[in-house]
Amino acid sequence: MDTSIPRDNFERAYAEGSPPWVIGQPQPALVELERAGHVSGSVLDPGCGTGENTLLLAELGYEVLGIDGSETAVATARRKAAERGVPARFEVADAMNPGTSPRFDTVVDSALLHVFGQRDRLAYTRGLHAVCRPGAVLHVLALADVQDAGGPRISAEALRDSFGPGWELEELRQDRYRGIAGEQYAEQLGVRPEDAVDTAAWLARARRR
Repeated sequence: MDTSIPRDNFERAYAEGSPPWVIGQPQPALVELERAGHVSGSVLDPGCGTGENTLLLAELGYEVLGIDGSETAVATARRKAAERGVPARFEVADAMNPGTSPRFDTVVDSALLHVFGQRDRLAYTRGLHAVCRPGAVLHVLALADVQDAGGPRISAEALRDSFGPGWELEELRQDRYRGIAGEQYAEQLGVRPEDAVDTAAWLARARRR
């Protein structure tokens, strides 16, 4: 994808209802990353949406910050945290410009990087580099172009090219991303529109030098 999805599209999607990426639970691939010991220290969840990944990590005792450009999504995430009594922090912020102070040891990107065009992907990883401590790890779960079923998708080559100077790509493998089928793809996938389905995704791990 050469152009980024307009940011207003996401605010509109949250304001109008439940987008297909809101599944009411953390992404299974990220749950497994944590269980395997690949999450540590202070954590950033850019494009956190309504906060399920952030909430899980906060429940497990991590110092974690979820950021999103959608005020509606962040308000929902904060409400969930209050209802569950979870000390998760959420802020309305631009993931392209998360700050300049190195303070995070792990970044968990669940289906954000692939919504950007090539130039913005590089700007995005540069911004993350600025807020990560040396040796920090960035995990990216992105919809893979090996399947045509919902959302923008990215090739393995384009994903590799998203990590400019200052990053070392340590692993890139195929995994799964869970979303709601929706009206458009339910028939194609042989499920109901409201069903959660797993589709092809890339899971990348990059380390900040």
